[in-house]
Amino acid sequence: MGDVFIHEQALCESSDIGPGTRVWAFAHILKGAKIGSNCNICDGVFVENDVTVGDRVTVKNGVQLWDGVTLEDDVFVGPNATFTNDPFPRSKIYPGKFLRTIVRRGASIGANATILPGIEIGTGAMVGAGAVATRSVPPNAIVVGNPARIVGYVNAEELPKTNELRSTVPSDASDIAYVGVGDVRRYMLPRFSDMRGHLAPGEFEKNLPFFPRRYFIVYNVPSKETRGEHAHKICHQFLICTSGSCEILVDNGTARKVFTLDSPAVGIYVPPMIWSAQYNYSADAVLLVFASDPYDAKDYVREYSEFCALVAANRPPK
Repeated sequence: MGDVFIHEQALCESSDIGPGTRVWAFAHILKGAKIGSNCNICDGVFVENDVTVGDRVTVKNGVQLWDGVTLEDDVFVGPNATFTNDPFPRSKIYPGKFLRTIVRRGASIGANATILPGIEIGTGAMVGAGAVATRSVPPNAIVVGNPARIVGYVNAEELPKTNELRSTVPSDASDIAYVGVGDVRRYMLPRFSDMRGHLAPGEFEKNLPFFPRRYFIVYNVPSKETRGEHAHKICHQFLICTSGSCEILVDNGTARKVFTLDSPAVGIYVPPMIWSAQYNYSADAVLLVFASDPYDAKDYVREYSEFCALVAANRPPK
């Protein structure tokens, strides 16, 4: 197998091991497994036959990779992380086909995390130590807890909250600022308050960047759920949280930022070809979204890998 290190106390039955890979003591790799180059398979790891491991993958001590598991390039799996492939296991009773579990390129899984079968851990995602991933994790998302829920995004700068912004913008004035992610803009809309309550007005042709042809309202969202997770090819959107709060991710393929919508006097303009997701909804959150175009399923880009490819294809040459 060329430049491959197999510890004398490891059992490696597969011949499909890439150059530069190291297999340490008490690891057991079955005959059908495929291991890429420059991987580190640590002590006590078990790898079944129908397993594919990409290049530069680290699998720490005490991990078992069962049939149906795929780890793409540059994945990290922490000590004693647990993969599963049968949602209803019974002794000596086997499904006709094991569910596939895919950990995409550059994702990390923390120590003692549990990954249920048939899900996908997205590109660059981070599953926290001890988390139980019961459903697929979006690209670049950080998830923790049982069941795992999104608490943030990798390498996403958090923008100032509304109270911090109001200290610099008078309540009866408007303010528009680019946030550093393409043409995404934050709008501070006028707000008037007196003993009768609060009023946050907005005029479409004066305050907003487009005239809407559609709106929708998102509400009663459990806090663990995530909305959005897509980009639009031509549709523009303007988001206002009219009650409660939620977190908004915007990503143009090179820069990624997160901010809190927690006031009807704050809006976010999301132009076409910006990947966006909304998460961490408060129980009373009501998100109002104005859209520039009627609904068109063909306008959606729902796979992050496809979004990145489209962005790269349309990027001007240097």
